Amino acid sequence: MASLTATRNNASPVLETTDALPDFPPSPANRNLAGKLTVLIAVPTLESGAADNGAVDLVKLLHAAGHRPIVVSTGGKLVGQVIAQGGEFVAMNVASKNPLVMMMCARKLATLVRQRKCDIVHALGRAPGWSAYVAARVNRRPFVTSWYKGFREQNVFKRFYNGVMVRGDRVIAASEDIADLIRERYRTPLERMQVLPSSFDVAQFDPADVSAERVVKMRQAWGVAKNCRVILAPGRMVRRKGHHVIVQAAQRLKAQGVKDFLIVFTGEDQGRTSYTGDLWDLIASTGTNDVVRLAGLTGDLPAAFAASTLAVFASIQTEGTSRNILAAQAMGIPVVASDLSAGPDVVLSPPAIADDRITGIRFSSRDSVALAAALGKLLAMSVEGRRAIGARGRDWILSHHDAQAVADRTLGLYVNLAATRPAA
Repeated sequence: MASLTATRNNASPVLETTDALPDFPPSPANRNLAGKLTVLIAVPTLESGAADNGAVDLVKLLHAAGHRPIVVSTGGKLVGQVIAQGGEFVAMNVASKNPLVMMMCARKLATLVRQRKCDIVHALGRAPGWSAYVAARVNRRPFVTSWYKGFREQNVFKRFYNGVMVRGDRVIAASEDIADLIRERYRTPLERMQVLPSSFDVAQFDPADVSAERVVKMRQAWGVAKNCRVILAPGRMVRRKGHHVIVQAAQRLKAQGVKDFLIVFTGEDQGRTSYTGDLWDLIASTGTNDVVRLAGLTGDLPAAFAASTLAVFASIQTEGTSRNILAAQAMGIPVVASDLSAGPDVVLSPPAIADDRITGIRFSSRDSVALAAALGKLLAMSVEGRRAIGARGRDWILSHHDAQAVADRTLGLYVNLAATRPAA
Protein backbone atom coordinates (compact mmCIF):
# COMPACT_ATOMS: atom_id res chain seq x y z
CA MET A 1 0.00 0.00 0.00
CA ALA A 2 1.28 3.47 -0.83
CA SER A 3 2.51 5.57 2.04
CA LEU A 4 -0.06 7.94 3.51
CA THR A 5 2.42 10.48 4.81
CA ALA A 6 3.15 13.42 2.54
CA THR A 7 6.64 14.84 2.36
CA ARG A 8 7.78 18.09 0.81
CA ASN A 9 8.46 16.32 -2.45
CA ASN A 10 5.73 13.71 -2.52
CA ALA A 11 2.01 14.38 -1.94
CA SER A 12 -0.06 11.54 -0.51
CA PRO A 13 -2.83 9.77 -2.38
CA VAL A 14 -6.32 9.84 -0.95
CA LEU A 15 -6.91 6.85 1.27
CA GLU A 16 -9.74 4.71 -0.05
CA THR A 17 -12.09 3.10 2.44
CA THR A 18 -11.22 -0.34 1.14
CA ASP A 19 -7.57 0.03 2.21
CA ALA A 20 -6.27 -2.01 5.10
CA LEU A 21 -5.52 -0.27 8.37
CA PRO A 22 -2.31 1.69 7.63
CA ASP A 23 0.89 0.85 9.47
CA PHE A 24 1.86 4.36 10.51
CA PRO A 25 5.55 4.53 11.45
CA PRO A 26 6.03 5.53 15.08
CA SER A 27 7.45 8.89 16.06
CA PRO A 28 9.40 9.90 19.18
CA ALA A 29 7.45 10.77 22.31
CA ASN A 30 6.71 14.48 22.50
CA ARG A 31 5.53 14.96 26.06
CA ASN A 32 9.02 15.40 27.46
CA LEU A 33 10.62 17.38 24.64
CA ALA A 34 10.68 20.84 26.24
CA GLY A 35 6.90 21.05 26.17
CA LYS A 36 6.62 20.39 22.45
CA LEU A 37 3.22 19.11 21.35
CA THR A 38 2.00 16.94 18.51
CA VAL A 39 -1.44 18.11 17.34
CA LEU A 40 -3.61 16.11 14.96
CA ILE A 41 -5.88 18.39 12.89
CA ALA A 42 -8.80 16.69 11.12
CA VAL A 43 -10.48 18.72 8.36
CA PRO A 44 -12.80 17.46 5.57
CA THR A 45 -10.95 19.03 2.64
CA LEU A 46 -8.07 21.38 1.91
CA GLU A 47 -9.65 23.52 -0.79
CA SER A 48 -10.81 27.07 -0.12
CA GLY A 49 -13.25 27.16 2.80
CA ALA A 50 -12.84 28.73 6.22
CA ALA A 51 -12.02 25.39 7.87
CA ASP A 52 -9.58 24.54 5.06
CA ASN A 53 -7.67 27.79 5.52
CA GLY A 54 -8.02 27.44 9.28
CA ALA A 55 -6.10 24.16 9.13
CA VAL A 56 -3.26 25.86 7.25
CA ASP A 57 -3.20 28.66 9.83
CA LEU A 58 -2.98 26.15 12.68
CA VAL A 59 -0.08 24.38 10.96
CA LYS A 60 1.74 27.68 10.52
CA LEU A 61 1.41 28.84 14.13
CA LEU A 62 2.17 25.40 15.61
CA HIS A 63 5.30 24.90 13.50
CA ALA A 64 6.50 28.43 14.23
CA ALA A 65 6.21 27.72 17.95
CA GLY A 66 8.22 24.50 17.66
CA HIS A 67 5.30 22.08 17.81
CA ARG A 68 4.38 19.30 15.39
CA PRO A 69 1.15 19.61 13.36
CA ILE A 70 -0.33 16.64 11.49
CA VAL A 71 -3.24 17.34 9.13
CA VAL A 72 -5.60 14.54 8.17
CA SER A 73 -7.91 15.33 5.25
CA THR A 74 -9.30 14.09 1.97
CA GLY A 75 -6.95 16.61 0.39
CA GLY A 76 -7.13 19.52 -2.03
CA LYS A 77 -5.08 22.33 -3.46
CA LEU A 78 -3.96 23.58 -0.02
CA VAL A 79 -2.01 20.40 0.70
CA GLY A 80 1.10 22.07 -0.67
CA GLN A 81 0.69 24.94 1.78
CA VAL A 82 0.31 22.53 4.71
CA ILE A 83 3.62 20.92 3.79
CA ALA A 84 5.36 24.22 3.00
CA GLN A 85 4.33 25.60 6.41
CA GLY A 86 6.01 22.68 8.17
CA GLY A 87 3.08 20.32 8.62
CA GLU A 88 2.71 16.62 7.92
CA PHE A 89 -0.19 15.61 5.68
CA VAL A 90 -1.99 12.28 5.93
CA ALA A 91 -4.61 11.55 3.28
CA MET A 92 -7.78 9.90 4.54
CA ASN A 93 -11.42 10.07 3.47
CA VAL A 94 -12.57 11.93 6.59
CA ALA A 95 -15.00 14.04 4.53
CA SER A 96 -17.32 11.07 4.00
CA LYS A 97 -20.66 11.05 5.82
CA ASN A 98 -21.09 7.32 5.26
CA PRO A 99 -21.27 5.77 8.76
CA LEU A 100 -19.20 2.76 7.70
CA VAL A 101 -16.48 4.97 6.25
CA MET A 102 -16.54 7.15 9.36
CA MET A 103 -16.09 4.08 11.58
CA MET A 104 -13.13 2.93 9.51
CA CYS A 105 -11.59 6.41 9.66
CA ALA A 106 -12.08 6.42 13.43
CA ARG A 107 -10.09 3.19 13.70
CA LYS A 108 -7.32 4.53 11.48
CA LEU A 109 -7.21 7.85 13.34
CA ALA A 110 -7.01 6.04 16.66
CA THR A 111 -3.99 4.14 15.37
CA LEU A 112 -2.43 7.35 14.07
CA VAL A 113 -2.96 9.18 17.37
CA ARG A 114 -1.36 6.33 19.28
CA GLN A 115 1.61 5.76 16.97
CA ARG A 116 2.36 9.45 16.46
CA LYS A 117 1.89 10.04 20.21
CA CYS A 118 -0.46 12.97 19.53
CA ASP A 119 -1.17 15.25 22.49
CA ILE A 120 -4.27 17.00 21.10
CA VAL A 121 -6.92 16.04 18.54
CA HIS A 122 -8.58 19.02 16.85
CA ALA A 123 -11.55 18.63 14.48
CA LEU A 124 -12.52 21.37 12.03
CA GLY A 125 -15.72 19.83 10.73
CA ARG A 126 -18.51 17.42 11.58
CA ALA A 127 -17.68 14.37 9.45
CA PRO A 128 -14.05 14.23 10.58
CA GLY A 129 -15.25 15.35 13.99
CA TRP A 130 -16.96 12.01 14.70
CA SER A 131 -13.93 9.96 13.70
CA ALA A 132 -11.59 12.29 15.57
CA TYR A 133 -13.81 12.22 18.66
CA VAL A 134 -13.66 8.43 18.85
CA ALA A 135 -9.89 8.44 18.23
CA ALA A 136 -9.33 11.00 20.97
CA ARG A 137 -11.48 9.21 23.53
CA VAL A 138 -9.95 5.78 22.83
CA ASN A 139 -6.50 7.25 23.43
CA ARG A 140 -7.60 9.52 26.30
CA ARG A 141 -6.45 12.62 24.46
CA PRO A 142 -8.05 16.09 24.69
CA PHE A 143 -10.56 16.76 21.92
CA VAL A 144 -11.03 20.27 20.46
CA THR A 145 -13.56 21.46 17.87
CA SER A 146 -13.80 24.67 15.84
CA TRP A 147 -17.05 26.22 14.57
CA TYR A 148 -16.65 28.50 11.54
CA LYS A 149 -20.36 28.80 10.77
CA GLY A 150 -23.78 28.00 12.14
CA PHE A 151 -24.97 24.60 10.95
CA ARG A 152 -28.61 24.10 9.98
CA GLU A 153 -30.63 21.71 12.15
CA GLN A 154 -33.66 20.64 10.12
CA ASN A 155 -34.43 17.56 12.21
CA VAL A 156 -33.32 15.45 15.16
CA PHE A 157 -30.86 13.46 13.04
CA LYS A 158 -29.09 16.61 11.80
CA ARG A 159 -28.98 17.92 15.36
CA PHE A 160 -27.31 14.70 16.52
CA TYR A 161 -24.84 14.84 13.60
CA ASN A 162 -23.97 18.48 14.38
CA GLY A 163 -23.72 17.66 18.08
CA VAL A 164 -20.22 16.21 17.82
CA MET A 165 -19.00 19.79 17.51
CA VAL A 166 -19.94 20.50 21.14
CA ARG A 167 -18.37 17.30 22.50
CA GLY A 168 -14.97 18.90 22.62
CA ASP A 169 -13.07 19.51 25.84
CA ARG A 170 -12.81 22.95 24.30
CA VAL A 171 -15.24 24.35 21.73
CA ILE A 172 -13.81 27.19 19.67
CA ALA A 173 -16.22 29.67 18.05
CA ALA A 174 -14.98 31.90 15.23
CA SER A 175 -17.10 34.83 16.44
CA GLU A 176 -19.32 35.98 19.29
CA ASP A 177 -22.37 35.35 17.08
CA ILE A 178 -21.32 31.72 16.61
CA ALA A 179 -20.67 31.40 20.35
CA ASP A 180 -24.15 32.75 21.14
CA LEU A 181 -25.69 30.26 18.70
CA ILE A 182 -23.82 27.34 20.32
CA ARG A 183 -24.85 28.38 23.83
CA GLU A 184 -28.47 28.87 22.74
CA ARG A 185 -28.74 25.48 21.05
CA TYR A 186 -26.67 23.28 23.33
CA ARG A 187 -26.25 25.17 26.60
CA THR A 188 -22.53 24.48 26.38
CA PRO A 189 -20.81 25.56 29.62
CA LEU A 190 -18.86 28.79 29.29
CA GLU A 191 -15.72 27.21 30.73
CA ARG A 192 -15.55 24.84 27.74
CA MET A 193 -15.95 27.59 25.15
CA GLN A 194 -13.54 30.07 23.67
CA VAL A 195 -14.02 32.71 20.97
CA LEU A 196 -11.05 32.81 18.61
CA PRO A 197 -11.53 34.68 15.32
CA SER A 198 -9.84 33.29 12.23
CA SER A 199 -6.24 34.33 11.82
CA PHE A 200 -5.83 37.05 9.20
CA ASP A 201 -2.60 38.33 7.68
CA VAL A 202 -3.25 42.02 7.02
CA ALA A 203 0.06 42.35 5.19
CA GLN A 204 -1.30 40.27 2.29
CA PHE A 205 -3.97 42.89 1.63
CA ASP A 206 -2.31 46.26 1.18
CA PRO A 207 -3.71 48.36 -1.68
CA ALA A 208 -0.31 50.02 -2.06
CA ASP A 209 1.16 46.67 -3.12
CA VAL A 210 -1.31 46.06 -5.97
CA SER A 211 -0.02 47.43 -9.26
CA ALA A 212 -2.19 49.11 -11.87
CA GLU A 213 -1.25 46.31 -14.26
CA ARG A 214 -2.76 43.68 -11.95
CA VAL A 215 -5.97 45.69 -11.71
CA VAL A 216 -6.22 46.11 -15.48
CA LYS A 217 -5.55 42.40 -16.00
CA MET A 218 -8.29 41.48 -13.55
CA ARG A 219 -10.90 43.75 -15.13
CA GLN A 220 -9.98 42.48 -18.59
CA ALA A 221 -10.44 38.91 -17.40
CA TRP A 222 -13.93 39.85 -16.22
CA GLY A 223 -14.69 41.71 -19.46
CA VAL A 224 -15.52 44.92 -17.58
CA ALA A 225 -15.98 48.21 -19.44
CA LYS A 226 -13.79 51.13 -18.36
CA ASN A 227 -16.48 53.10 -16.52
CA CYS A 228 -18.30 50.09 -15.11
CA ARG A 229 -18.39 49.79 -11.31
CA VAL A 230 -17.69 46.27 -10.06
CA ILE A 231 -19.50 44.88 -7.02
CA LEU A 232 -17.36 41.92 -5.95
CA ALA A 233 -19.06 38.93 -4.31
CA PRO A 234 -16.35 36.49 -3.17
CA GLY A 235 -17.23 33.22 -1.49
CA ARG A 236 -17.90 29.59 -2.38
CA MET A 237 -20.89 28.88 -4.59
CA VAL A 238 -23.12 27.37 -1.91
CA ARG A 239 -26.63 28.38 -0.94
CA ARG A 240 -25.75 29.57 2.55
CA LYS A 241 -23.63 32.35 0.99
CA GLY A 242 -26.79 33.95 -0.40
CA HIS A 243 -25.77 34.52 -4.02
CA HIS A 244 -29.43 34.24 -5.02
CA VAL A 245 -30.27 37.19 -2.74
CA ILE A 246 -27.61 39.23 -4.55
CA VAL A 247 -29.15 38.34 -7.94
CA GLN A 248 -32.56 39.44 -6.68
CA ALA A 249 -31.02 42.73 -5.51
CA ALA A 250 -29.39 43.17 -8.93
CA GLN A 251 -32.82 42.85 -10.53
CA ARG A 252 -34.14 45.61 -8.27
CA LEU A 253 -31.20 47.87 -9.06
CA LYS A 254 -31.86 47.46 -12.78
CA ALA A 255 -35.56 48.19 -12.27
CA GLN A 256 -34.61 51.37 -10.41
CA GLY A 257 -32.54 52.55 -13.38
CA VAL A 258 -29.11 52.09 -11.81
CA LYS A 259 -26.56 51.80 -14.60
CA ASP A 260 -22.86 51.02 -15.11
CA PHE A 261 -22.50 48.27 -12.53
CA LEU A 262 -21.54 44.62 -12.69
CA ILE A 263 -21.77 42.05 -9.89
CA VAL A 264 -18.91 39.54 -10.14
CA PHE A 265 -19.13 36.22 -8.27
CA THR A 266 -15.61 34.88 -7.73
CA GLY A 267 -16.40 31.85 -5.60
CA GLU A 268 -15.39 28.28 -6.24
CA ASP A 269 -17.97 25.74 -7.33
CA GLN A 270 -16.98 22.32 -5.98
CA GLY A 271 -19.84 20.66 -7.85
CA ARG A 272 -21.38 19.07 -4.78
CA THR A 273 -24.85 20.56 -5.26
CA SER A 274 -27.07 21.92 -8.01
CA TYR A 275 -26.89 25.44 -6.57
CA THR A 276 -24.86 26.96 -9.39
CA GLY A 277 -27.32 25.61 -11.94
CA ASP A 278 -30.21 27.03 -9.92
CA LEU A 279 -28.38 30.35 -9.85
CA TRP A 280 -28.01 30.39 -13.63
CA ASP A 281 -31.75 29.75 -13.92
CA LEU A 282 -32.46 32.64 -11.55
CA ILE A 283 -30.18 34.97 -13.50
CA ALA A 284 -31.99 34.07 -16.73
CA SER A 285 -35.46 34.45 -15.22
CA THR A 286 -34.66 37.82 -13.64
CA GLY A 287 -33.04 39.21 -16.78
CA THR A 288 -29.81 40.04 -14.97
CA ASN A 289 -27.41 38.30 -17.40
CA ASP A 290 -25.91 41.66 -18.32
CA VAL A 291 -25.16 42.74 -14.74
CA VAL A 292 -24.14 39.45 -13.10
CA ARG A 293 -21.03 37.46 -13.94
CA LEU A 294 -19.90 34.10 -12.56
CA ALA A 295 -16.16 34.44 -12.94
CA GLY A 296 -14.94 31.47 -10.92
CA LEU A 297 -12.24 31.45 -8.27
CA THR A 298 -9.68 34.21 -8.69
CA GLY A 299 -6.01 33.56 -8.10
CA ASP A 300 -5.34 37.17 -7.11
CA LEU A 301 -7.85 38.26 -4.49
CA PRO A 302 -6.05 41.52 -3.56
CA ALA A 303 -6.21 42.62 -7.21
CA ALA A 304 -9.87 41.57 -7.40
CA PHE A 305 -10.72 43.88 -4.50
CA ALA A 306 -8.57 46.67 -5.95
CA ALA A 307 -10.47 46.35 -9.24
CA SER A 308 -13.82 46.70 -7.48
CA THR A 309 -15.95 49.56 -6.18
CA LEU A 310 -17.76 47.61 -3.45
CA ALA A 311 -17.78 44.14 -1.89
CA VAL A 312 -20.98 42.33 -0.94
CA PHE A 313 -21.60 39.39 1.41
CA ALA A 314 -25.13 38.00 1.74
CA SER A 315 -24.89 34.89 3.92
CA ILE A 316 -28.19 33.41 5.07
CA GLN A 317 -26.59 31.33 7.83
CA THR A 318 -24.56 32.59 10.76
CA GLU A 319 -20.89 32.87 9.83
CA GLY A 320 -17.77 33.38 11.85
CA THR A 321 -15.48 36.31 11.15
CA SER A 322 -15.04 36.06 7.38
CA ARG A 323 -11.51 36.50 6.06
CA ASN A 324 -12.96 37.95 2.87
CA ILE A 325 -14.78 40.68 4.77
CA LEU A 326 -11.61 41.52 6.67
CA ALA A 327 -9.67 41.45 3.39
CA ALA A 328 -12.12 43.75 1.63
CA GLN A 329 -11.86 46.33 4.39
CA ALA A 330 -8.08 45.97 4.55
CA MET A 331 -8.04 46.77 0.83
CA GLY A 332 -10.02 49.94 1.47
CA ILE A 333 -13.27 48.72 -0.13
CA PRO A 334 -16.69 49.66 1.34
CA VAL A 335 -18.56 46.54 2.42
CA VAL A 336 -22.24 45.57 2.31
CA ALA A 337 -22.88 42.55 4.51
CA SER A 338 -25.88 40.70 5.88
CA ASP A 339 -26.29 40.55 9.64
CA LEU A 340 -25.38 36.84 9.44
CA SER A 341 -22.22 37.54 7.42
CA ALA A 342 -20.67 40.00 9.87
CA GLY A 343 -21.35 41.34 13.31
CA PRO A 344 -21.40 45.03 14.26
CA ASP A 345 -17.85 44.66 15.56
CA VAL A 346 -16.61 43.71 12.08
CA VAL A 347 -18.52 46.13 9.82
CA LEU A 348 -19.26 49.50 11.41
CA SER A 349 -22.70 50.37 10.10
CA PRO A 350 -25.65 52.70 10.72
CA PRO A 351 -27.78 53.27 12.72
CA ALA A 352 -25.45 52.24 15.54
CA ILE A 353 -22.61 54.21 13.95
CA ALA A 354 -22.79 57.76 12.62
CA ASP A 355 -22.45 58.11 8.85
CA ASP A 356 -19.05 59.79 9.15
CA ARG A 357 -17.65 56.71 10.93
CA ILE A 358 -19.14 53.78 8.99
CA THR A 359 -17.02 51.21 7.15
CA GLY A 360 -19.99 49.71 5.32
CA ILE A 361 -23.66 48.80 5.62
CA ARG A 362 -25.24 45.74 7.27
CA PHE A 363 -28.69 44.53 6.19
CA SER A 364 -31.13 41.84 7.31
CA SER A 365 -30.25 38.50 5.74
CA ARG A 366 -32.50 37.27 2.88
CA ASP A 367 -33.86 40.81 2.41
CA SER A 368 -33.07 41.62 -1.21
CA VAL A 369 -34.93 44.94 -0.94
CA ALA A 370 -32.65 46.08 1.88
CA LEU A 371 -29.59 44.80 0.03
CA ALA A 372 -30.54 46.69 -3.13
CA ALA A 373 -31.06 49.85 -1.07
CA ALA A 374 -27.64 49.49 0.56
CA LEU A 375 -25.87 48.89 -2.73
CA GLY A 376 -27.75 51.74 -4.38
CA LYS A 377 -26.84 54.12 -1.57
CA LEU A 378 -23.13 53.39 -1.88
CA LEU A 379 -23.15 53.47 -5.68
CA ALA A 380 -24.86 56.88 -5.59
CA MET A 381 -22.08 58.32 -3.42
CA SER A 382 -19.21 60.29 -4.85
CA VAL A 383 -15.91 58.51 -5.43
CA GLU A 384 -14.45 60.54 -2.56
CA GLY A 385 -17.26 59.46 -0.24
CA ARG A 386 -16.66 55.78 -0.96
CA ARG A 387 -12.92 56.21 -0.57
CA ALA A 388 -13.44 57.75 2.85
CA ILE A 389 -15.53 54.76 3.93
CA GLY A 390 -12.90 52.38 2.57
CA ALA A 391 -10.09 54.22 4.34
CA ARG A 392 -11.94 53.96 7.65
CA GLY A 393 -12.42 50.24 7.05
CA ARG A 394 -8.71 49.74 6.51
CA ASP A 395 -7.84 51.77 9.61
CA TRP A 396 -10.35 49.71 11.62
CA ILE A 397 -8.83 46.39 10.54
CA LEU A 398 -5.26 47.57 11.12
CA SER A 399 -6.05 48.82 14.61
CA HIS A 400 -8.31 46.00 15.80
CA HIS A 401 -6.97 42.79 14.26
CA ASP A 402 -4.02 41.28 16.09
CA ALA A 403 -3.08 37.97 14.48
CA GLN A 404 -0.36 37.33 17.03
CA ALA A 405 -2.81 37.63 19.91
CA VAL A 406 -5.07 35.02 18.28
CA ALA A 407 -2.06 32.73 17.77
CA ASP A 408 -0.94 33.12 21.39
CA ARG A 409 -4.43 32.32 22.71
CA THR A 410 -4.69 29.25 20.47
CA LEU A 411 -1.31 27.92 21.61
CA GLY A 412 -2.23 28.63 25.21
CA LEU A 413 -5.40 26.57 24.81
CA TYR A 414 -3.41 23.60 23.47
CA VAL A 415 -0.75 23.79 26.18
CA ASN A 416 -3.28 24.06 29.00
CA LEU A 417 -5.32 21.10 27.72
CA ALA A 418 -2.25 18.92 27.27
CA ALA A 419 -1.08 19.74 30.80
CA THR A 420 -4.39 18.79 32.42
CA ARG A 421 -4.91 15.45 30.68
CA PRO A 422 -3.05 12.26 31.60
CA ALA A 423 -1.19 10.31 28.97
CA ALA A 424 -2.88 7.14 27.76
